[in-house]
Amino acid sequence: MSDVVSLALPHIAQLHAYTPGLQPTAPGWVKLNTNECPYPPSPRVVEALAREIGADGASLRLYPNPKSSPLRAAVARYHGHGLTEANVCVGNGSDDILNLLVRAFCTQDAAAGFTLPSYSLYPVLVGIQDGRSTVIEFDRSMRLPVAQIAASTARAFFLTSPNAPTGVAFSNAELEQVLTSYRGLFVVDEAYAPFATENAVPLLARYPHLVIVRTLSKAHALAGIRVGYALADAAVIDLLDRVRDSYNVNRLSQAAALAAIEDPVYYDGIIARVKATRDRAVADFAQRRGWFTYPSQSNFIFTEPKTARGESGPAVSKSAYDFLYAHHVLVRHFPSHALTAPFLRLSVGTDAEMAVLSETLDAWTKAPFPPAGSR
Repeated sequence: MSDVVSLALPHIAQLHAYTPGLQPTAPGWVKLNTNECPYPPSPRVVEALAREIGADGASLRLYPNPKSSPLRAAVARYHGHGLTEANVCVGNGSDDILNLLVRAFCTQDAAAGFTLPSYSLYPVLVGIQDGRSTVIEFDRSMRLPVAQIAASTARAFFLTSPNAPTGVAFSNAELEQVLTSYRGLFVVDEAYAPFATENAVPLLARYPHLVIVRTLSKAHALAGIRVGYALADAAVIDLLDRVRDSYNVNRLSQAAALAAIEDPVYYDGIIARVKATRDRAVADFAQRRGWFTYPSQSNFIFTEPKTARGESGPAVSKSAYDFLYAHHVLVRHFPSHALTAPFLRLSVGTDAEMAVLSETLDAWTKAPFPPAGSR
């Protein structure tokens, strides 16, 4: 039996895996490509990890709390609005929660719906499940296609708000328009909601088919810890617990996440700093450079580069991406969709990192375009 790949299920053999942003190991990079927090987590997180490990690490020989119960209770208190531990499921990052939702609700006969562009993990998770997808495309206005989503026959519909990769947020009034008509499970992926002016948590009490997905990777600076959670009706949480791995969140992750959730004052300060830096950068792109830039309610910016001659488009954005990369500044370029190909997504870094980004883009606009040797 020489070809072990032939033993795999056919849909897995044809699956295209999710492609994460580059994670350089060498020093000297300005890393603005994966929407990580530019600041460290709360000092309470470091203290909690030290306590959990202890002097001899003996606690690590024991399994973690299987349901992350203390963390579930803390998350419910943090969000309020009458939520209890029964309304929370904790996962190994929000990707784990999304995977559980697809596993519990989506098959070939029960399609998963999502918008495009959106988080590119959604179709991968559906593909792993050998499920079926239905896609509703945004146009350049990025207005929420309320009527189309509301009329969707998908068993579960996934919407990122604020959207990835544009950073555009959708109001609760728009979400409620969908919820009053759509009969499937409506999943609002709020990975970037801490940076927005509004979130959907107040809607949970009125709509039992609403699920909100959150992560501690962005605003809480815990991307390396991998903790996310779902907020939903207790019946939905029960279903997720049935398909969840018994010990899906390790002891250290639970301890770190609990410490972070219980230090809102620290994180309010971090979020305010990120938003202030973001707003200055958006103004710079839109006003000083004259680049079309979506209004962002996230911790990243989606902007359409222009050359000194006013040219824009996929080749221009790829040129800017390559120039930045050559100067050790990492951003994201999404060339596979017509709406995203002319743009770059820039994570909000520290003010010093954003200054390097700006200076490097200034140098790019002064360089010849198209690059020498291209045609």
